[in-house]
Amino acid sequence: MRTGRLAPSERLPPQRLLAERLALNFTTVARGYVEAQARGLVESRVGQGTFVRNPARAARAGEKAAGPGRHGPVDFTMNLPPEPDDPRLVARMQAGLAAIAEDLPNLLRYQGFGGTGSDKAAAGRWLARRDVEAGPDRLLICPGAHSALDAILGYVAEPGDVLCTEALTYPGVRALAAHRGLRVVGLPMDAEGVEPDAFAAACTRLAPKAIYLNPTLQNPTTETIGAARRAAIVTVARRYGLAIIEDDAYGFVCPDPPPSFCRLAPEITYYVAGLAKCLGAGLRLAYLVAPSARASLALASTLRAATVMASPVTTALATRWIEDGTGDAVLAFVRAESRARQVLAARLLPPGLVRADPDGFHLWMTLPEGWTRSAFASQGRSAGLGVVASDAFCAAGPAPEAVRICLGGISTRAEIGQSLEVLAHALGRSPAHASAYI
Repeated sequence: MRTGRLAPSERLPPQRLLAERLALNFTTVARGYVEAQARGLVESRVGQGTFVRNPARAARAGEKAAGPGRHGPVDFTMNLPPEPDDPRLVARMQAGLAAIAEDLPNLLRYQGFGGTGSDKAAAGRWLARRDVEAGPDRLLICPGAHSALDAILGYVAEPGDVLCTEALTYPGVRALAAHRGLRVVGLPMDAEGVEPDAFAAACTRLAPKAIYLNPTLQNPTTETIGAARRAAIVTVARRYGLAIIEDDAYGFVCPDPPPSFCRLAPEITYYVAGLAKCLGAGLRLAYLVAPSARASLALASTLRAATVMASPVTTALATRWIEDGTGDAVLAFVRAESRARQVLAARLLPPGLVRADPDGFHLWMTLPEGWTRSAFASQGRSAGLGVVASDAFCAAGPAPEAVRICLGGISTRAEIGQSLEVLAHALGRSPAHASAYI
C-alpha cells in the first residue's frame, strides 16, 4: 500500500487463492488478513471480499481510517449482542445520554436502593414485553444480573445446599454458587431442556433448594424450553417446594418466546431480566422480580450491603431509552442483525454440526470426529480467533467435544463472515494437519 502496488479500494485475493499462490498454510494467510484488518488497513464487505481501505471514502463516511474503532480481530468468546452501526440509531442513543446529563448533579448523588418510582414504572413497561407483572414492592433495579443472581442464591440457600441447573449451564452461575459454597448438580437435558423426571428424581434424592434455568435461547446450547415443558418443571418445583431462579437474559431478543416461569409460577420464581444481552453489556443493569414483598425486602438489604445501589446515571439512561422508544429501536436492530448473522453462519459452517436459533447471537457446534475441543480452540487462537470450549459450561458428566461461538460484539457482519470461513476451513482438514501450524 505504501509503494502503490495496492491501490485504495482494490480487492485482495481470496485467502485460499493467496495461500496457494504463496505456498503458505491457509491459517497463516488468515492471520495476516486479521492483522491487516486490526490495523485498519483493509475492510471486509459481505459477499464481496476484502478490500484495501480508502481513507477518503472512510472520511466521507465519518469512519476512522486507522487506530481504535470497530475494526480488529473477531472475538467469538464474549456473548454480546451485535453493536448498532446505523448512524441514526447511534445518534438517537447519544441523544438520550445528552438528555439525562441535564440532571447530572442529582444523578451523582446517593440514591435509595431498588430504583425510584419513575424508574420502576419504566422497568414495569419493559417487563410487560415478556408479560411479566410486578408491583413496585416486588421489583428491584440491580447493578447487573450477576449481583441479582448472587443475592438470590444467598437468600434461598446456605453453604452446603444443592442447586440444580441444566447439565450445560451458564458459567457465571457456577462461579457464584462456588462462591456461596453451594453444590451444583447438573440435570440431564433433551432437545426441550431439563428432563422433568430427572428433576423429580434429583429432588427426592438430594433435596435441592432451587433450580437455576436460562430457559430462552439458552447459553450455551441455544435451546428454548417450550411451554409444555415449562409447565412440567413448575409442577415438580411446586411438589417439592423449590424456588425457580429464572435468568431471562435472552428472552427479550426472541420475538415470540414462551411464557416466562415468572408468569407461570410467580409465587416461587425469582425472575432476573438483565439489559446486557438486549441493549448493551455496559449498562450493567438488571430488573429483579421477587415472588413476594418480603423476599424483595430481604434481597434489597443484601444487595444494598454488597453494592450500595445501581448507578443512577445508568438507571436514568435505561429509563430514558424505555420511555422514548430508543430501547425498542436498539432491540429491533439486535434482532435483525442477529438473524442476518445466523443466516451467514448456517451458510459457512458445515451442516449437521451446529445448533442455533435464528434469533440468537451465539451457536453451539459439535466438532466432527477426530477433533477435540482443546485442539479446535487452539487452532482458533492460532488464527487470532477465540471460541469457548464446552468445559466452561459443563455441570454434569464428561464435557462434550463442542464449542460455543458468539456472533455479536463490535465486529461487523463482514468480519464475522471472514472469520467463520477460517473456522470452517479448519474443520475441513484433519486435526493432525492443522496442529502442525499451531
